[in-house]
Amino acid sequence: MRKYIKSTTTFLMSICLLILAGCTDLDETIYSELNKQNFYNNRLEVMQGALRPFTHMQAWLVPTWRGNYWYHNELSGDQQAWPQKGKHGYDGGDHFRMHYHTWTPEEGRLADTWALMWSGVGLINSAIEDLSGVEYQSMGITDEEMNAIIAELHVLRAFHYIKLMDLWGNIPIVTKVADPLNPETKPSAEVFAFIEEELTTYVPDLLPYSEELIGRVSATAGYAMLAELYLNAEVWAGEPMYDKCIQACNKIIDGEAGGLNGGPSLAPDIFESFGNTNQTARENLFQFAYSRKGGFEFIWQYLFSGYGNMSAALNVSYSGWNAVVVTPTGFDLFDDNDLRKQEWFLSGPQYVYGTEDPILGTEEYADQPLVYVNAIRRESEGDFTSEGGMAEGEENSGARFHKYRSGTVDEESYRENHYIIYRLTEIYFNKAEAIMRQNGGVATPEAVDLINSCRQRAFDAADWPAEAYSVATLTLDELYRERGREFVFEGKRRTDMIRFDKFITTDWWDHSAHSDPNKELFPIPARQIAINPNLKQNPGYVSE
Repeated sequence: MRKYIKSTTTFLMSICLLILAGCTDLDETIYSELNKQNFYNNRLEVMQGALRPFTHMQAWLVPTWRGNYWYHNELSGDQQAWPQKGKHGYDGGDHFRMHYHTWTPEEGRLADTWALMWSGVGLINSAIEDLSGVEYQSMGITDEEMNAIIAELHVLRAFHYIKLMDLWGNIPIVTKVADPLNPETKPSAEVFAFIEEELTTYVPDLLPYSEELIGRVSATAGYAMLAELYLNAEVWAGEPMYDKCIQACNKIIDGEAGGLNGGPSLAPDIFESFGNTNQTARENLFQFAYSRKGGFEFIWQYLFSGYGNMSAALNVSYSGWNAVVVTPTGFDLFDDNDLRKQEWFLSGPQYVYGTEDPILGTEEYADQPLVYVNAIRRESEGDFTSEGGMAEGEENSGARFHKYRSGTVDEESYRENHYIIYRLTEIYFNKAEAIMRQNGGVATPEAVDLINSCRQRAFDAADWPAEAYSVATLTLDELYRERGREFVFEGKRRTDMIRFDKFITTDWWDHSAHSDPNKELFPIPARQIAINPNLKQNPGYVSE
């Protein structure tokens, strides 16, 4: 599948597809004479057209871009922050406003995210329209194959709408290019109903997950989307739908939707799903296919690792931006014997790979051993008592991301990591939560077994008996905390916090509860409202 994605990107760099930019900028610019009438001539070209929206998705979904879904869903939450470190990282106060929930409709990163996500919807709408008119039988494509391709596009569009609804709630519903030219805002409940109809109609037409469908939308991806949709139904549509969530989870858990390596199963450890050989990891349900060898690599490290000095610590060819850190309260969520705390973060003294030679700092700790500390404060000035804050970081402030591992430069699979969008662990957690919420917030033996099956991987055998949950200890609050531990860095935290009523009502490091329910949605970007008079701003926001 990566071969198709790469060829799709290369091909479409030289032609024009009509993109629905921000739901409003719909003028078409022709860069060549290629169009749908003379392009779709064989199976490869059909697949190139169908897969183009997948290549665009990395721009808004994966943590590698200036304005994206991940940035807003993680840095507005309690686990990660992008503090200023000395002279670096202020960036016009963007990350401060995200952390303190003081964002406005004028946010540039938010506007970029809106435009990128709606461009993706435009690409999908264009592909559906194009492929619906192709005489595919003459290309050796069967009705079943074409139905599955069209179903993939409909389900992928529903995925875009899930994430758009998650960020903004009340959004337009657009299924055709430039029709209408200025779409109007629809309430979240109506958007939810549209997504549900799309998924329930087209997910049954998806093919079971197999190696051939790696990086594409298969049945496991579709049912995972339904599980997410129904788990959040009470927030997004005002009505709990936990029975439907459980049903969608069971489609995956029972193997009906297919899966890699003989069917989906939990990874045996905390590394398999994120390492540089995770392309066929057994937990995978939906992933974004990257490949260094194919010239299309996952470049998460620019946001998370330290400056050039850290390349020696990891024996890699890249350096980082010294940007995102784990908040002290986020790091403290893990017990010291939790393998996830030990392995998914870089903390403490840093050494040259394979040696005991210390990595040296380049900023506040120039020529001194670099030690990542669980604090964001000016320790180089001797201040070890301050609680610190977003403006007081230094190059050693905060534990750093190490969940995805690229491997070292001499490994054959170096930087071959795929980005995992849904994995089986999430389905176990979703089902357990739905069961508990149906049961008045009280765990059942089945819910406990589901969570313990996942959690057990995070502890040594000797520690596990004391760490296992019981019906009494697995409360909803503890499930919320365990979700934070298990899915740290995976772009899900804000969504979880809102569902558990924690997003605006709780304090965390350098962030105080504010109880403004309007902050559970982001504002529609002001520049989009200026272009499209039919867009209605979300409550609580006024464009300047």
